[in-house]
Amino acid sequence: MSQDKSNLKFDNLNVQIRDSVRDFAEKLMTALGDSLQSITVVGSSLTDDFAPAYSDINTVIVLGEQKLTSLNAIAAMARPMSRKRISPPLLMTPSYIERSLDVFGVEFLDFQLTHQTVLGDDPFTTRAFDKKDVRLQCERELKAMLIRLRQGYIAASANKRIVRDILISTARGLAPLLRAMLWLKDRDRPPGSSATFAKAAGEFLIKTDSLATAGRWRREKIRLSETEMQSAFESIYATIERLADIVDELEV
Repeated sequence: MSQDKSNLKFDNLNVQIRDSVRDFAEKLMTALGDSLQSITVVGSSLTDDFAPAYSDINTVIVLGEQKLTSLNAIAAMARPMSRKRISPPLLMTPSYIERSLDVFGVEFLDFQLTHQTVLGDDPFTTRAFDKKDVRLQCERELKAMLIRLRQGYIAASANKRIVRDILISTARGLAPLLRAMLWLKDRDRPPGSSATFAKAAGEFLIKTDSLATAGRWRREKIRLSETEMQSAFESIYATIERLADIVDELEV
């Protein structure tokens, strides 16, 4: 692939991230040369969830092959990337993607739903997934989430700030799983978290108010009372427990 900067495509990106992505992409092209096959922006920076003050810009970089020299080249950009809120990219090869569809179906489905390829061929649009693999991953992730919530609560010693941060992280991690569960039922998948929680509430008959609220805490920096913290924890835990039961019984 010719490393010509005129091949870069930014028109479909949020205007608030274009300059950051352009600078990052041009640096990647210079540093990686012909090893670089594609650059794709994924995730919340392409949705209504994006907030410039705290949201990160996530990318997937496809390389011809994985080499330590490539890691070193990108690692050298860590500080300027951080200043522009660009997270360390996910590095993949075409064969890695092809051989990982059965184990990372939830993540790849989310990339497929919300992505913009700014250089090279789109690595996600044409991918197909086996519903049995995705269902199993959803069940495994939900049950692991319950374990992490229990362990996190104990380790936090009921510290309200720490528990709040655990619930924020849980809400963020649950949104892609809910979208995957909607996909398993052949339902439309909203790209944004709030819309995902609302859609899942109706589809799976679950309570998602606490999830939506936890999703806003990061932005609002709310201090919770002891009662509010415990109520939110119990509600989110019960919702995930119910979802684990639902996906366990789901026939695909």
